[in-house]
Amino acid sequence: MTKDEAKLAYGLVGFYCTLYKKNYGKTPVVNRYREKWAMQDVIDSIGYDRAKTLLEYYFQVGKPPHGIQWFFYNFEKLDFNLQQQEQDKTRRELIRSRTKSMVEERDNEYRVSSNNSDLSE
Repeated sequence: MTKDEAKLAYGLVGFYCTLYKKNYGKTPVVNRYREKWAMQDVIDSIGYDRAKTLLEYYFQVGKPPHGIQWFFYNFEKLDFNLQQQEQDKTRRELIRSRTKSMVEERDNEYRVSSNNSDLSE
């Protein structure tokens, strides 16, 4: 592990500690040296930015006490769930925009037909 990789891993372990302290008001007891290696495996698997996003997501949806070991063993499941959630959000936005355009089209047709009926009377 290079020094830059170690800094990234230590940074994410520190980020975990920050999130933990923010949620629970106390600093977790973490062996940063040992957890650095596990966090490096997470970074190697999914990348630094995605790992940081998953840590934030973990504290939003996970059950207390949000142990770091649980995160290491289950980050792939968290990643899958977050991907599903993002895809669902995109799909819902698409459906919402299509529905809006269909409603506007229907309203325009109704206005045109009601204007034509007014002219014929």
